[in-house]
Amino acid sequence: MVNERYEPNEREEVVLELFKQGRRSGSPWGRVNPLYLREHSDLEKGQVEYALRNLTNAGWITQLNQGGLYELVEDPRD
Repeated sequence: MVNERYEPNEREEVVLELFKQGRRSGSPWGRVNPLYLREHSDLEKGQVEYALRNLTNAGWITQLNQGGLYELVEDPRD
């Protein structure tokens, strides 16, 4: 269940934008792994892990496998 009251911090906003990249251009979007997030942002490993954990707990994203693939569930602000 998506926590509609959750307010992402600045780092989590960066992560969410990377999940949504490609959405308007018709390119694949909505799935990323932690390495992709680090390579396409200025965030460090711990910052990415913390953001993913918070967004998962809020129900905005879900972890699809043990290998670290995550998928956007919903951004209730959209």
